Amino acid sequence: MERGHDIVLFGATGYTGALTAEYLATNAPRELRWALAGRNRDKLESVRAELAEIDPDRPLPELLVADVNDPSSIRELAASARVVITTVGPYSEYGEPLVAACAAEGTDYVDLTGEPAFVDRMYVKHHATAVRTGARLVHACGFDSIPHDLGALFTVGQLPEGVPLHVEGFVRVQGNVSGGTLHSAVGAFADPAGMLAAARERRELEGRPEGRRVRVDSRGRPRTRLARGWTAPLPTLDPQVVVRSAAALERYGPDFSYGHYAAFRRLTSAVGAVGGMAGVMAAAQVPSLRDRLLSLRPQGEGPTEEQLANGWFTVHFAGSGGGRRVHTLVSGGEPGYAATSGMLAESALCLWQDDLPPASGQVTTAVAMGEALIRRLPRAGVDFEVLRTFGD
Repeated sequence: MERGHDIVLFGATGYTGALTAEYLATNAPRELRWALAGRNRDKLESVRAELAEIDPDRPLPELLVADVNDPSSIRELAASARVVITTVGPYSEYGEPLVAACAAEGTDYVDLTGEPAFVDRMYVKHHATAVRTGARLVHACGFDSIPHDLGALFTVGQLPEGVPLHVEGFVRVQGNVSGGTLHSAVGAFADPAGMLAAARERRELEGRPEGRRVRVDSRGRPRTRLARGWTAPLPTLDPQVVVRSAAALERYGPDFSYGHYAAFRRLTSAVGAVGGMAGVMAAAQVPSLRDRLLSLRPQGEGPTEEQLANGWFTVHFAGSGGGRRVHTLVSGGEPGYAATSGMLAESALCLWQDDLPPASGQVTTAVAMGEALIRRLPRAGVDFEVLRTFGD
């Protein structure tokens, strides 16, 4: 189907949206037909003016006014594009109208959500429609969850086929939290019952892979040589995404398990992080404390340029199976915004431009893009390396 735009970026006036727009203006092919979308045309004009200074000879994006509270504008946005990027969160509050529109219009969709309940609810409500129209709905195309999902895929690719496989990921970061991320996290913590209910409803609808076993390994381990420190289980969306990729792709073997951990150089840091997370989760249950948490950083705010420049992340992976062990590494710049905006933009470019395996419905980055996206990501400063291999 012919569309007026190859890519539309919704939320271009927000902090991460502006970074994503800058990435596209700097790195996208010149023939890209793209647009910036948001509620306020004046703010969109301001973002476009800043993009014009990057390369005055590059064609500028068009501007589309759209609001999640105006269903017709969201439907028109989706119908105009081959791929839609959205940075408008928290997604549990603002995300569904665009997911629904893209599913109905057969439009590919990418976001940067890390909200498990939102992803599960979108699967339950819109996966079947997207399968019918051919839309690829790809959530978590930022630090949640590309380094982990594609890092596990990359690690599995170094191991034998057709045998049980076990992979562990150990995450270390130096970065900052924006207002949008804080609001999304607190919103998720505030409704644990709703999160469990959404996960249960999805499991009942989705079922299990026939003749194969995939699971999150939650046994934990206190230390790891790979990340040179102490560890704690990391209860994020990421391990769920990894095992969904494993359920969809037979390359992960007949029995696949994945463990996901935060890594710390010092025991005191690990203990402090676990205690801090527990405190945030508890505070999110109390309305007055939840409001105080949210006031710490309003939505739309993000790290300074210096903080972006000094941020980084590493994810060390240990994979084993069939008598072989492998140690791989995924690494990049400031994870929450600098690296995320590049990963998000490259995901959209990959869906638009690359020759990809057939896929539709709600799918992970490994299923929708896999090796093609791994090849693209070094341009966004995200590198995949094999550090050591052992055995046959």
